Amino acid sequence: MSIIAAFMVPHPPMIVPEVGRGSENQIEKTIKAYEKVADEIAALKPETIIISSPHSVMYSDYFHISPGSGAVGSFAEFGAPQAKFDIEYDEELVNRIADMADASHFPAGTLGEKNPSLDHGTMVPLWFILKKYKDFKLVRTGLSGYDLLKHYEYGMMIKDAVEELGRKVVYIASGDLSHKLQDYGPYGFAEEGPVYDKRIMDVCSGARFGELFDFDENFCQKAAECGHKSFVIMAGALDGQAVEAEQYSHEDVTGVGYGICSFIPKGQDESRHFLNSRLQQVQRELEQKRQKSDAWVKLARESAEYFVKNGEEMELPSWVSESLLKTRAGAFVSVHKFGSLRGCIGTIAATKENLAFEIIHNAVSAVSEDPRFEPVTEDELKYLDINVDVLGDAEKISSPAELDVKKYGVIVQSGYKRGLLLPDLDGVDTVEQQIAIARRKGGIAPGEDVELFRFEVVRHY
Repeated sequence: MSIIAAFMVPHPPMIVPEVGRGSENQIEKTIKAYEKVADEIAALKPETIIISSPHSVMYSDYFHISPGSGAVGSFAEFGAPQAKFDIEYDEELVNRIADMADASHFPAGTLGEKNPSLDHGTMVPLWFILKKYKDFKLVRTGLSGYDLLKHYEYGMMIKDAVEELGRKVVYIASGDLSHKLQDYGPYGFAEEGPVYDKRIMDVCSGARFGELFDFDENFCQKAAECGHKSFVIMAGALDGQAVEAEQYSHEDVTGVGYGICSFIPKGQDESRHFLNSRLQQVQRELEQKRQKSDAWVKLARESAEYFVKNGEEMELPSWVSESLLKTRAGAFVSVHKFGSLRGCIGTIAATKENLAFEIIHNAVSAVSEDPRFEPVTEDELKYLDINVDVLGDAEKISSPAELDVKKYGVIVQSGYKRGLLLPDLDGVDTVEQQIAIARRKGGIAPGEDVELFRFEVVRHY
C-alpha cells in the first residue's frame, strides 16, 4: 500500500464550535467541505494519517517529526480546554522516515522536540476526522526554513517510507492561505493576498504541482500565507503519481483564506516527477546565465568553486583583466540557491591590493563563513547563482529622506557598531525597512542614536 489520498485543509481554531461560539457560522462552506473530507477519510479507512503542520516544531535547517508513542493537546490556548485530544503515533513509520533521512544525510528526524503537545494546525483537522473515524495512528511533522524543493524532496522521502512499510496512508497538508485578504481582517490587506489565494487554488485544483515551485519567497511573505510549504511536502509525497484533484471550497470572509482540495492518486505517471524536472530546468537556466556572466561574476564563481572543491583559496587567474587589477573597492559576493540566499559576505571598503583579490577572497567567505548558513558543499555548486556588488564611496547623510532603497545602500553606525544593507533587495521596499535591517545586522538597538551613510553599487550578474 501507499498514500491512498491527500487533502489540503485550513486550520482556523474558530471552526471548532467550542472555540468559535457561533462565529464559526461565518465559514459554513469550509465546515461543510471539511465534513466531506472527514467522510471520505472514514470511507478509506487508513491505517495512518500523516499531518504536516506549520505550527508544529519548526527549525530553519531541520524537518522535525514528533517522537514517542503519542501526544495530547487541547484548545485551551483558544479558551476551550474541554476540546481535547489524545492521539497515538505510528512509531514504526516515524522511525523509518527518520532512519531513511539519517542514511541519506537528509535534515529530518525526531530530535529537538520543544513542545510535545499537539498544535492547532494538527488538532483542527483531527477534530473533524475523529468525529467520523478513529481507527488510525498519526504521524505529525513540521516544516523548515529550507527552500521549496527541499520540502518536495522531504515529501518524496515520506512516500518511500510509507511504501516500504506497506502502510495504507492518508496525507493531510494543513495550512491556511493568505492572511491579508481584507482590510477588516486581523492582519490587514496586502495586494499580494488575493493574488496568492487565486493562484494557489488554481494550481492545486488542477494538481499542477510543478507550479508550486514558481511562488517567489518574497511574494509569499507579502501575502502572509502559512501553508505553502505544507502543500509542497504533500505534493512530494505524491511524486510520480497521476492525481485526480477536486476543489471543495475556498473562503476569505474573515480576511484569511481557507481552501480545501482533495487529491486521489490514479497510478504511475512518469511525467509527474516534478523535482527532477525542476532541477534540470534550473541547471539549464544557470548554464545559460553563466555563459553570459561578466568577468566579475566569472571570477567570483571560479573562486567559490575552487575553494569548495579544494579547501583553499585559488591563485589569481591569468585571464583577469586590467580593470580588475587596477581598481580598489569594497565588494559583496552574494550566493543564491533556488532563489533563496545561500551566503553573502563583503567588504565596505577595499581591504586587498585590487578588486580581483577582493572578489576572490569574499567569494570564499560567502560560501564558507556566512554565520547564517552551513558551508556550501560540492554537490550544491551546480545549483548556485552568484552575483557581485562593487561598492562606491560611502557619503554621510543627514536624514533618511536622502535614501532610496532601489538606488542606495545604507550604512548605519553607532560608535563601533556598524550595519550595512545593499540596495535593491527583494522584500526591502521602504527606507524604514532598510534602516531597521541594517540596525539589526549591526547589533544596534532601535532607540540608539546613529549616523547614516549611503553608497551606490554596480551590480554584476
